[in-house]
Amino acid sequence: MENKPSKPQIFRYTLALFSLLLLFACHAPSSAIAQEYSSDDKKAVKYFSEARTAYRELRLDEAKELAEKSLEEDANFAEAQALIAFILIDQGDYDAAEANFKKAVELDKTGLMPNNIFFLAQLILNDGRYEEAKGYFEKYLAAESRNERMNEESRRQLDQIDFAIEAVANPVDFKPENLGAAVNSEMSEYFPSLTVDENTILFTRRLPSNSAPEGFNEDFYMAHKENEEWQTAYNIEKPINTEMNEGAPSLSADGLLLIFTACELYNNYGGNRQGMGSCDLFYSQKRGKNWGIPYNLGQTINSRHWETQPSFSADGRTLYFIRGLRDQSGTMNGNIYVSQLDKDLRWSKPVPLSKKINTPYNEESVFIHPDGQTLYFSSDGHPGLGGLDIFISRKDPEGNWGEPVNLGYPINTHKNENSLLVSSDGKTAYFASDRDEGYGELDLYKFELDEKFAPQKVSYFAGVIYDSNTDQPLEARFQLIDLATSKLVVESYSDEMTGEFLVTLPAGKEYALNVSKDGYLFYSANFALEESSALEPRKENIPLEPIEIGKKIVLKNIFFETDKYKLKDKSKVELNKLIEFLTDNPGLKIKVMGHTDNVGSDAYNKTLSQNRAKSVVEYLSNNGISADRIQSEGYGSKQPIADNATAEGRAKNRRTEFQITGM
Repeated sequence: MENKPSKPQIFRYTLALFSLLLLFACHAPSSAIAQEYSSDDKKAVKYFSEARTAYRELRLDEAKELAEKSLEEDANFAEAQALIAFILIDQGDYDAAEANFKKAVELDKTGLMPNNIFFLAQLILNDGRYEEAKGYFEKYLAAESRNERMNEESRRQLDQIDFAIEAVANPVDFKPENLGAAVNSEMSEYFPSLTVDENTILFTRRLPSNSAPEGFNEDFYMAHKENEEWQTAYNIEKPINTEMNEGAPSLSADGLLLIFTACELYNNYGGNRQGMGSCDLFYSQKRGKNWGIPYNLGQTINSRHWETQPSFSADGRTLYFIRGLRDQSGTMNGNIYVSQLDKDLRWSKPVPLSKKINTPYNEESVFIHPDGQTLYFSSDGHPGLGGLDIFISRKDPEGNWGEPVNLGYPINTHKNENSLLVSSDGKTAYFASDRDEGYGELDLYKFELDEKFAPQKVSYFAGVIYDSNTDQPLEARFQLIDLATSKLVVESYSDEMTGEFLVTLPAGKEYALNVSKDGYLFYSANFALEESSALEPRKENIPLEPIEIGKKIVLKNIFFETDKYKLKDKSKVELNKLIEFLTDNPGLKIKVMGHTDNVGSDAYNKTLSQNRAKSVVEYLSNNGISADRIQSEGYGSKQPIADNATAEGRAKNRRTEFQITGM
C-alpha cells in the first residue's frame, strides 16, 4: 500500500528501467554483438546482452549472475559492472551498489558513461556524505553529459548540498523521546493523529500477514492517556480495520470523525468501501463508543489517481490531502490539495496549493495545525538535507501560504522524514523514525518544538448540548465566528449519542457562538479567548429551548455604542442567524425586546430600549423578513435579570431578546 514511508531518493532514477536506458544511451546498437561497448570480448558481450534482457524482465538474480559471468570473461567491462550496481539498487543493497558504481566509473576510461557518476553521487548523497557527493556531481557536470534532465538535477542537488552543509553546521535543538512500549512495538508504527485535547492517539501499525500479497497488513491502533501516561494501544477492529490495508488516519478535533486511506477495489466490507481507481479517502463517524461503517468520500475528492494522507482541519470544513500522479519514469510524485465543505456539506473541487508549496517533485505527509494558519509537510523539492525533509509554511492575512521553511538539522537528515504532527498547544511535535534505540522498525517519537517553528496559540472549547426540558443530549449544529472579521471559524455538530462537542480555536480573539437544531430556538453567546486561555480550555454546557409560544432567548451578539441605538457592524453575524432561523420557520412570529440597566432616568432608558429594538426590526425587515411577523418593544430597566449593583450585572441587563408570539 502507498501509505508506508517513502523509499530512498535514488529510486526516482531507477524505477521502470529508466536508469538502464540512460546507462546505454551513448551506444547506437545495430545488433546484440555489434554494439559499441567498452569490451570487445564477444563472450563477455553475449553474457552482458543476456543479462540486460533478464534485467528488463525483472529477473534480477538471473541478470546479476549473467553480468558476473560477463565480468569473468572481461574484468574491465564497465557496462557489466554498472549493470550489477543497478541490480543491487533494486535489491536494496546500496553499499554494494556504491562499490560497483565506483568500479564502473574507474573502468570507463573513454568517458562514454558519465551517467554512472551521477548515480554514484546520488548514492553517496543518500548516505549523507555531502562533501564527497558534491565532488561527484561536479565531476558529472564537467563530463558534459547530453542528458539535460540529469544535468538539471545535478545542479539542483549541488544547491541542496550547500544548504545541507550549512544546516548541519548550525543544528537546531532536538531531543526526541520514544512514546514507549504501550504505543510502539517490534513492528512499524507511523502516521500518528491526535485529538485536540491530546488524550487520544490513533496511528498505523504494519502487521505481518500470510494472506496479503505484500506480506503485511496495515491496521489502525488507538491509545488513550491517563495521568499523563499512554495506556496500551489496541486494534480498533471492524468495520474500520479489515484484511485489506488501512493507513494515514486523520481524526477530527473531537475524535468523532475519522478520514483515512484505503486501496480497495471491491465492496466486501459494508458501506461504500468501493475504490475509484487507486488509493482513495474514506470516512467514518463515531456514534457513542462505536465507529460507523466507512464510506468513500466520493468522486469530488477521489479520482482514478492516488489520494492519501488526509489532514482534516479543526474548523470542520477544510480537508488537505495528497494526490499522487506518476511521471514518465513511473515515479509517483505527490502534491498537496485542499477542498472545503459548503453550507450543504458538499465538498468543493480539490485544488492544488500554490507552487510556493507544491513542486515538480514529491510532497507528502501534510498536516494542518488546529490554528488553521500553520501547515507542516514533507518534500524533496525544496532546499533540504536529502530525501524528504519536513517544512513549515504560514498563512498570511490575505490567505496566501508563505515561503516554506526547513525545520533544520537534526530534525531533518539525509534520510526521509515525514509523519509530523504538532500538538494543539504548539509545544510538542510527534513523528515516526527508525532510530536505533527504538522497539523495532519505525516507532513514534515526540520532541519539544522550537518556538520559531511553533503555530499560533490555540485553545479548545468543549461542552454538551441538550434539551432544556428533558436534559436529553442533542445532535446540533454549532458555529463559531470571529467577531472582528465576521468570518466563520468553526462549523460542526455535537455527537448524536452524547451531545458532546470539542473544537479548537485560536487564542487572542473574540467569538460569537451560534447553536441551532430543527424544532428548537437557536442559542447564542459570545466570549473572548485571551492568549492565556490556551492553558485553560473553555467549557460550556448549552441548553436548547424547544420552539413554543412564549419562549424567549437573549441575542448575546447584538452590539450598540454606549447610549446609542445604531447597530455595530459585528451585530450582523447574530442578525443574519436570526434571519436564517425565521426563514427556516416561516410560520413563526416574534417580538424583539430591548432592555437597559438602571443608569439614567426611566424615561430615557425606555426610549433607548425602544429605539434599539426598532433598529433590530428594521434590519430584519430590510433583509427579507415580512414586517407583519415582527414587532418591537422597549422595557427600559424594568425587567432586570441580574443585580444592577455590579458592572457585570448591569452588562447582563443591557440586552436584546426575542420572544415567540405566534406559530
